[in-house]
Amino acid sequence: MKTYQHLFFDLDHTLWDYDRNVQESLSEIHQIYQLENIGIKDASAFITSFYNVNFKLWALYDVGKIDKNSLREKRFKLVFENAGADINAVPKALEEDFMHRTSSKPHVLPYTFEILEYLKPKYGLHIISNGFNESQSKKMEASGLTPYFDLVVTSETTGHKKPDPRIFHFAMDKLGIKNSETMMIGDNPNSDILGAIRANIDNVYFDPHEKGIEHQPTYTIKHLKELEKFL
Repeated sequence: MKTYQHLFFDLDHTLWDYDRNVQESLSEIHQIYQLENIGIKDASAFITSFYNVNFKLWALYDVGKIDKNSLREKRFKLVFENAGADINAVPKALEEDFMHRTSSKPHVLPYTFEILEYLKPKYGLHIISNGFNESQSKKMEASGLTPYFDLVVTSETTGHKKPDPRIFHFAMDKLGIKNSETMMIGDNPNSDILGAIRANIDNVYFDPHEKGIEHQPTYTIKHLKELEKFL
């Protein structure tokens, strides 16, 4: 078994509970902006439309087909359109409110703090994320994750998005470490696992919903506490 010295973690959907935090925020926004009066009947419909749109936008962002500004500018217009509401009725402050509100949410996935407490004395812990600098920093502060991590690398900082191996090389160069000394842990089969494979880094596919993966990860886990089995 290899002896690792550093661990790279993805943030959203791996440690920070994206779904719970986003759904809470969207429910609050639906109520505050009284969106039922402009064609979105309830929070559930709003959340469903958001997921229909947001996943596709991030897929385009991850392959460089849209940039940060385009994603944020288009997102809620497309959400309103998907929900059958007037795109011209999107409140001007909605996107900014959503970003701030969601990034300020504290919820993390099960066993997050238990596993970080277990790992911190043994390894250097770091984040590699395709998220935006400001929002990722806020998420980590709000959820209490910041003290556990030494280096946070984002695609916005490096100019490279997972699965581009250059974002992993950037992190390793910053730390002065070799690929044999680290491991990537994340939930996304392409950005996290394929990216790590391309960078020749061992990896852990975090698959709590048992979606499966076409690539061959080094390890697969259903919950974060399973990391204790091999780390």
